[in-house]
Amino acid sequence: MSPVLFYDPVCQQPYDTRTLHTQALGGTEATLVRIADALGAWVMQHNRTQEWQRYRTPQRLAGITDVIVNRDSRALPFVQQHYPGARVYLWLHDRFHPRARRARWLAATAPLLRESAVTAVCVSDWQRSGVEATLRSIGVADVVRALTIYNPVDDALRPDDTPVDPEKLVFFSSPNKGLSFALDAFRELKRAMPRLRLAIGNPGYKPGEPLVGAGVELLGAQPQPRMHAQVRSALCTFFPNFVIPETFGLVFAESHALGTPVLAHDCGAAAEIIADPQQLLPVSAAARCYEAAVGNLPARWRSGPARLAAAAGLFDAYVERIRDWRSGSRPHVGPDARFRLSLIRQQWLRLLS
Repeated sequence: MSPVLFYDPVCQQPYDTRTLHTQALGGTEATLVRIADALGAWVMQHNRTQEWQRYRTPQRLAGITDVIVNRDSRALPFVQQHYPGARVYLWLHDRFHPRARRARWLAATAPLLRESAVTAVCVSDWQRSGVEATLRSIGVADVVRALTIYNPVDDALRPDDTPVDPEKLVFFSSPNKGLSFALDAFRELKRAMPRLRLAIGNPGYKPGEPLVGAGVELLGAQPQPRMHAQVRSALCTFFPNFVIPETFGLVFAESHALGTPVLAHDCGAAAEIIADPQQLLPVSAAARCYEAAVGNLPARWRSGPARLAAAAGLFDAYVERIRDWRSGSRPHVGPDARFRLSLIRQQWLRLLS
């Protein structure tokens, strides 16, 4: 058995290999399962009460040489107490900048970061730039090294002969990642192209309050294989999110691996992961002002402002791009070698060697 341990101190509920294939699971948790399983590593979760194979309750295991802490450095005291001789890695999936709340978490554990010479593992170069700025701001950049290892996509995930439905768009992500804005934009898309439909799935850990309109189908929390089947047949993954910029964007990488292009905004790591300007739109000042004004409103109160925004042309770029793709300009996409699980596994092995 591998001497490597992944410790998740923040998950909302326990998960393991079975969860990945049978239940809805967030991108961070799905990524941890894939990497841990590929390495044959142990996994512990702070709230796990039943053991299953390599997935264990919090405890001391003999022979552990490397501990990867998921997301939150405030778990370092647990690691130091139970695995004092192990090398420690902090696997960061969230956005960091010196004034963010997560920067304060890091600052609170600065002595342990320095004492343990922790290595910070980031999921994109875009995210890493913010992490490095944060490490400098709390005075530990001289001892905490930051590096990038992308999140993996299963090697077996690739396009097949599923027919593409030019009337179907999909949104599959946590609803707090711009779903309300996406629904506002979709209403204008449907006005311009009445046969369009939008299928919505989510990981299930943040139930939203979407105002379901004509052409919108709520799929609920879906296991990844079922969501992938929805994506395969879609014209595109419609993800006009700029509310919470993606630090990697598994939604981007998996959509491409399935042969489905993405319509997204050039913010966060989107340009780095998508690597195609035809699938990116700039975030306009008008869009930011609109969302700042209506972002805290209940979903049922957004329809009036959305109609005014549509009349002012806020959603015209989406209409133009979707119309072009339906008319034959849809980008051809496929798996990106940078994200192959077999390659990412080798990068982790080199890091842990």
